[in-house]
Amino acid sequence: MKILESLRKIVADFLKGKESYEIAVDNFIRELQKTLLRADVNVKLVQQLTTNIRESALKSRPPPYVSRHEWFIKVVYDELSNLFGGDVKPSLFPQKVPHVIMLIGVQGSGKTTTAAKLAYLYKRYGYKPCLVCADTYRPAAYDQLIQLSRSVDVTFCGDLNTRDAVEIAKKCVDICIRSNSNIVIVDTAGRHGYNEEEALLNEMREIASSVKPDEIMLVLDASMGQKAYDLALRFHQATPIGSIVVTKLDGTAKGGGALSAVAATKATIKFIGTGEKIPEIEVFEPRRFVGRLLGLGDLPSLIEKLKALEHSNILEKRVSRGVAAGKLTLVDLYLQIQTIRKLGPLSKVLQLIPGLSLLPLDDKQMKVSEEKMDKWLAIIDSMTYEELRNPNILDKSRILRIALGSGTTVDDVKDLIKYYELMNSLIKTAKRKHGILKKLGIDLSKIEE
Repeated sequence: MKILESLRKIVADFLKGKESYEIAVDNFIRELQKTLLRADVNVKLVQQLTTNIRESALKSRPPPYVSRHEWFIKVVYDELSNLFGGDVKPSLFPQKVPHVIMLIGVQGSGKTTTAAKLAYLYKRYGYKPCLVCADTYRPAAYDQLIQLSRSVDVTFCGDLNTRDAVEIAKKCVDICIRSNSNIVIVDTAGRHGYNEEEALLNEMREIASSVKPDEIMLVLDASMGQKAYDLALRFHQATPIGSIVVTKLDGTAKGGGALSAVAATKATIKFIGTGEKIPEIEVFEPRRFVGRLLGLGDLPSLIEKLKALEHSNILEKRVSRGVAAGKLTLVDLYLQIQTIRKLGPLSKVLQLIPGLSLLPLDDKQMKVSEEKMDKWLAIIDSMTYEELRNPNILDKSRILRIALGSGTTVDDVKDLIKYYELMNSLIKTAKRKHGILKKLGIDLSKIEE
């Protein structure tokens, strides 16, 4: 079972459990330890975290009108958030320009793609990035980075006529700055961190000494296991790491190595890669991330995604109002269907809504095919204003009229109605869960942007 599913199940089981508080806490911590160890989180880190949780859970007292079980989830939420950096939000914008970022990491961690992602992100904010290829060991590194630089339309610098990575880095950083680039991203050779590669670690030190980067960023594959702790520590001893990028955090990886690296280096996770495509990179915010881990939802992330879509302002207000009211209309559903194709599977969208991620969502039940979406849009288009406002009036004759008018079948119309009822059932539960979060002081929808 993936770490996300495991953590959410532990939280749901804890809240539904009938045991005494002390027994429930012991059971929760035992399952949490198993889950984190299976996710390759460092053993010492797991012990430290769960000890802190146990002490806080048994010593602290909840505020009035909040149960101890609900308060315990708040304790877990806070301790996990603190592990990732708590309320400290990494600064996306450099204090001064030009700003030189040196990327380090093992082979296969996604360093080169991350370099392009960072260039894309900073360009969106009005900066003028430049990509530097200082990897002279991997044959395709130069070609890959120059192609990526063209795809995001930023300046590139490298040199195929020399194998001296230090010379290339120094020369290219100077060229980039002279060409008015204000964010310079240096992609270095991959390293495994083993003794036989001490020469590469020395090269990393020399590059850092030569270009004097403003920020050394460790690129870490989310699927890296227990060795992430020692590896990150080794890198950190060679050249102190200022920030971390976790790549391939798309739900298929365990991700425990990221926790271990944070503990080893005391650096903060600054960005996370959520997919293979260039735009799939996010600024990391600890409390949002932990909210998703524990199934508490992340409405702000959903709204951010919606803002990038057509009609997003309308949909943003409707989703927020629907969750608050405990009911969505068919018009809301119509707009959601239009955007699902851009947001991804509906089950993924619902995981971002506070409360819904604690529910046992059936992927097969929630899956909507492109063909079905087209039919449902046509069906809603064929409804009267009165029917849209109050679907309860849909009787056999109305359903038959709508089916004929939309070029679909009666069963298609009934399928849409069933789906609409399922959505509203889930939204009602979301409202109740959201109320619990507010009592705990976790109003994720008001987290500062």
